[in-house]
Amino acid sequence: MDFDIVLSALLVVYTALVLYLTKYVYIIGRNKGLNSKDAVYYNRKFVHIFAGGIVALFVPLYSSPFYPLIAGILLALVTYLSHEKGDKLYWFQNKKDINDVTFCLMWGISIFVLWMLFDNPYLAILPALFMAFGDGITGIIRNAFFGERSKHYIGNVFMALTCIPLGYLFGLFGGLAVGGMLAGGISSVIEHYEFGLIDDNILITVSSSLILIISFYIAFGSFFM
Repeated sequence: MDFDIVLSALLVVYTALVLYLTKYVYIIGRNKGLNSKDAVYYNRKFVHIFAGGIVALFVPLYSSPFYPLIAGILLALVTYLSHEKGDKLYWFQNKKDINDVTFCLMWGISIFVLWMLFDNPYLAILPALFMAFGDGITGIIRNAFFGERSKHYIGNVFMALTCIPLGYLFGLFGGLAVGGMLAGGISSVIEHYEFGLIDDNILITVSSSLILIISFYIAFGSFFM
């Protein structure tokens, strides 16, 4: 059987397990007195980290960028339909926004575009890692400090402490360590902002992708497309 198909099946099972287990995290939190809004918010960040982040680490094992693109689109469709049908995934979805949908879309699109440009999956996953691990940790820290969703700068500090090392580490695999660190730093600043429907998932992936593209062109003078 094709390795890509086997890997996809394993990651689908893993992601489904993460989503299933976070339902019980929600129940436990509620039983311990955590309000529904906070329980949902923590769970969303857990999904960011343990589904979006961990799965992204396995993307370089694929032979083609089309697999993560398709996965991102399908998950975006699933999460969008859940919103439309009314709280099917209530334990990590917020009725007031569809940020989980944009997370899935930007995860798949950013990986696909950068992989096509760089021909390097390790560089391609960086914006997805920033969005998953960086923004995930940022949200947890802010909620722990302030008891609500906020855009306090302490979150950006913790995001930078997460994303800059990630940028350096995975940037090394593509000869772009400095560019990776810069992308991680910029995305940590940009996360502070949102503009209507343009949420931080979009801003993080677009800004860090642009920095990586510019850095790659400066370093190598051309792309692989």
